[in-house]
Amino acid sequence: MFRSLSGFRVTIHVVAAVLILMTAAVAAPSAIAQTSTRRTGHETNASRQARIARQIQETYTHRWEVGGGGGWLRFRSGEYTQKNSEITFWTNTSYYFNEKLGVTGEIRGAYGNAKPLQGVSDLNVIGNPQISEYPFLAGPTYRFLLRQKFSVSGFALGGTAIGKFDGDLHGLPSSQFGFWPSTGARPAFSVGGNLDINVYPNLALRIAPSYLGTTYGGSLQNNVGFNMGLVYRFGRQK
Repeated sequence: MFRSLSGFRVTIHVVAAVLILMTAAVAAPSAIAQTSTRRTGHETNASRQARIARQIQETYTHRWEVGGGGGWLRFRSGEYTQKNSEITFWTNTSYYFNEKLGVTGEIRGAYGNAKPLQGVSDLNVIGNPQISEYPFLAGPTYRFLLRQKFSVSGFALGGTAIGKFDGDLHGLPSSQFGFWPSTGARPAFSVGGNLDINVYPNLALRIAPSYLGTTYGGSLQNNVGFNMGLVYRFGRQK
């Protein structure tokens, strides 16, 4: 009826060994599952990074971009007149040599109502006459930042601009109201930046603040504004 003390000790040792083996058997699958989960997560992250890299390459290896839209410009219509706000349009084409460097040709137009000098005659006749300007520009564009969802680039364009300042003056000279004389091609230049928000790899929404320098009347006009619109990409760089 009674077991020896040595037999009892053997039994305890056997039970302990069985418990240890059972614990190890239960813990092993859990450890394997955790290791597998970590590996799967790592592989998923690597796959995601590869997909983003492919999409960035697909987006910025297009050879051509065409864009267009509208915007706003703050312009001085004469040497001593107040500045007026103008509605603008723009359209351009860019050719890219690689993912970052391209050359852009751009046509702009701006329309607004000028503010004549106060105290001059015939103000009641003309009111705030409409004026317009048409820059024709070209120059380099460079992308500084390329991301999956957006890019940031800068541009420096030079060319000429046509100004029409007497078309709404009923035959009166523009100088009578303090405006620049209407002129053909005058030197003009523009510097600024583009924020392109990618809708698709070949389609983006563009926001482009810029400075526009014009030289109507033989002096420099410092004008600032911004453009907004859509950009479409096509073709492939070799």
